[in-house]
Amino acid sequence: MTTMLVSFPGGKRVNAEFDGFALTTDQPRTSGGAGSAPSPFDLFLASIATCAGFYAKGYCDTRGLPTEGLALTMHVEHEPAAQKVGRLVIEIALPTGFPEKHREGVVRAAELCAVKKHIQDPPTFEIHAVSRSLATAGCL
Repeated sequence: MTTMLVSFPGGKRVNAEFDGFALTTDQPRTSGGAGSAPSPFDLFLASIATCAGFYAKGYCDTRGLPTEGLALTMHVEHEPAAQKVGRLVIEIALPTGFPEKHREGVVRAAELCAVKKHIQDPPTFEIHAVSRSLATAGCL
């Protein structure tokens, strides 16, 4: 089990620490933040794109295919009425001379993204309020 410790260093910043890493987030100025770091939602979107990229590059690496110039672009289409993202479109820019026979394979690899799988089959969420003494004792 991974445990994340979330702290509130001031303003609209919310940080997370886990496995020796620290993530800093902030809200954009338009939402009352200082815009000093990506928002939590920006990190969520970035996790999808970078995860797809990890799988696409892994496909190429495993097969000894060129990766110089390999890049991904993710377009985020919003649904204003629902106030949410309606569609994500990921384009994989293949290196010059990339073998045509591997084009669909690299797309299928990117579709294996673990973040995407968790969105499509989401985990159960439980949120509890506990006393500060239990939280600091690591009993969460």
